[in-house]
Order: sequence, then structure tokens, then C-alpha cells
Amino acid sequence: MSSNSSDQPKLKVGILGATGTVGQRFVVLLASHPYFVLHALCASSRSAGKSYSAATKWKLASPMPSSVADQVVDSCSVTKESRLLECDVVFSGLDASVAGSIEAACAAAGLAVFSNAKNFRMHPNVPLVVPTANAEHLAPLIAAQRAQGAQMWVQELLREAPDGHAADYIDPELFVDGGCIVTNSNCSTTGLVVVLRALQAVFGPATKVHVTTMQAVSGAGYPGLPVLDVFDNVVPLISGEEEKLETEPRKILGTVEGARVADAELLVAAACNRVPVLDGHTLAVSVSFRDSAKVEPEAAMEALRAYVPPPGEEVWARCPSFPHGVGAVRVADEADRPQPRLDRECGKGMTVSVGRVRKCNLFDLKFVALTHNTILGAAGSSILNAEIAVAQGLIKGSK
Repeated sequence: MSSNSSDQPKLKVGILGATGTVGQRFVVLLASHPYFVLHALCASSRSAGKSYSAATKWKLASPMPSSVADQVVDSCSVTKESRLLECDVVFSGLDASVAGSIEAACAAAGLAVFSNAKNFRMHPNVPLVVPTANAEHLAPLIAAQRAQGAQMWVQELLREAPDGHAADYIDPELFVDGGCIVTNSNCSTTGLVVVLRALQAVFGPATKVHVTTMQAVSGAGYPGLPVLDVFDNVVPLISGEEEKLETEPRKILGTVEGARVADAELLVAAACNRVPVLDGHTLAVSVSFRDSAKVEPEAAMEALRAYVPPPGEEVWARCPSFPHGVGAVRVADEADRPQPRLDRECGKGMTVSVGRVRKCNLFDLKFVALTHNTILGAAGSSILNAEIAVAQGLIKGSK
């Protein structure tokens, strides 16, 4: 990783849901990070107390990092003895069924939580950030949360926790101001909004989008779909996916006004499909712009090649996970690209690959985009969001 991060002090980080497939991706990406140091690996009570290697059914192609194999897994509860309290940053790979209570408890304890879960994405004071699309949302919305203090997250914990069980997640004596939650988007949303942001920088606001997805099986988690459902097949339903893809881009491409985001005036129609591909979500997209007069395929490709996402090079130079040398978007020169097997690792999985940019008979422009769904579409976005926050002084080591 090429960046000017060598002078950054080490920061202790924890992972919630460390034994799951998203948690495993966090482990791999963080094990060799130049300044994030894995300090707390947290999972369910079934795994707590075991070594990470004993508690984890490893599912990634890359091997489990030897540095974590013998580390003892902690509970996700926030207690006086918890190593979570010693962390500067906490990453969440938790399933949405349990994420809300645990993440709220961590934020109520003053921790900065960077979450891949959906629970707080649409909360008005929580930034929903795809780092190479709308990183400018981070600072004002983190400030808005901190201005409300721990009480904001205590109230969310009371809403999220089963009746009478809030104390199972955190010792009330540990409530402290300064915590926050930052979310990243659903994996299928990620590539779409990066490309739209790049195009809007040149052509102005997009108004209508139609997107058909071909989504990899890894997006379903483990154990995922039965083999007889997905082999030699396309499944034209991913429960809840189309709703996320039709709503999240409006917040991501919106404008921060005070303590919340004013959604973009954008209509999205989505059709989501599960296909027999291991990693990499492919999107076939058509888009219209408010001012369509200057929208041409060659100009669009030039806009994508030239795109430098906000907040700009000075910050990106301090972010080791940014795809330096490749960029946030790569435009494929080949007529039959992008393809998941050939292009998902572009920029170490942090670059969106785009191809087949051409005129559309119904809209202004159409193209194909590809995103690595478990890197930029999940853990990689959370890590890059945290790197931006560190580079901007929103998080400082204190533990």
C-alpha cells in the first residue's frame, strides 16, 4: 500500500463479529495494516474464550493470518474488563439481527464504530458513506452525534435491545460521550454510487437510474444458498436488496444540511439477481441526467478516468487502503469487460471497474460496473472510512 501514513501513531482496533465471513475479511485487511493494530476480536458467547483459530471456520481463499490464530476471542458485551474499551476504533461485521444493540452499546461507551450492518444506515444523524463517493459526509455527521453525547446511543440501545436486556450489552457505569457510528452501504449500492458521483461531477445531477444486478454468492454469507438453488441457475430475488438499492443512493448522493442529509432527488429502479459467481457484483446501469445535452459516452469515460473523489489527494495520500496508482474508478478498454473473475481484484478490490459505456435509447447513458462485494462493498469501505476519519483528525489515539 502506497501512502504517506508512516508517521501515523498506531491505533488499537477491535472487530465485532470477527469469526464470520465479513469479520474474516476485516481480519485479513487489518492484519498487515500500517497503523491499525488488531487488539480485540469479538464474537458470540459460544466463541468467547477460545483461540481465534479454534473459534473460526475459515472461509477465505487467503490463509488466516498467523498473528491472530492464537489470540483469544472476546465477547461483544462492553464491560470494565473488555478489551473493546481499550480500542480507538471498532469495526463491525455483525449480522443485522444482533448488530443494533451491540453497536449502540459500543457508541454509548465512547467508541468510534465503523459498521457494515444495515441497522443505522438511514438514521438521520449517522453518515452512510461509500468512501470514494461521499466522504465529505463524515465530519459534520460525526460532530452531530457527538454533540448529543452518550445519551443519543443509550436511547438507541434501549430501542434495539430486547425488553429489559439493555444491561446485557453494556455496564451503565461505562456510558461516556464521544462515541459515534459510521455506516457503509449495501454491497450492491457501492459501485453504483461511486460511478454516479464521478459522472455528476461533470454532467450535474442524475435524475433516474435503472439497474439490474448480477450478485455473487459470497454476498449471501455462509452457508449461503444451497448448491442446487444456485448451480446452473439465476435466482431473481434477493430479499430486501432492491429496497436498499433504491433508497441508499439518495442519501449517499444527498447534501448535508446541519445535522442530517437532504436526500438527492433521484429515482432508482432496481432488479437484483443472485448468480453463480463467487465474488464480484456486476451492475448493468442506465442513467438520465437533469441536463442531458452534454452527456456523451466519450465525455463520460473521460470523466470516469479523471475522477478524484472528495476530499482530495491530500487526504487520500494518508489513507493506505485507497487504491493508489489505479484510482477509485477504472475504465476498461476491452469491449467485453469488466468481468468478475478478471476484474474484481482491481485496486486490491477497492476500485470500481466500468465498461461498455454507450448511449441509451431510453435514458442518456448506459454502462456496466463491477465491484468486489466483500472488499469495497463491505469491510474495505469501513476501513477506508476510518482512515479518512483519522486523516481528518476525527479520531485520535487515546487508549
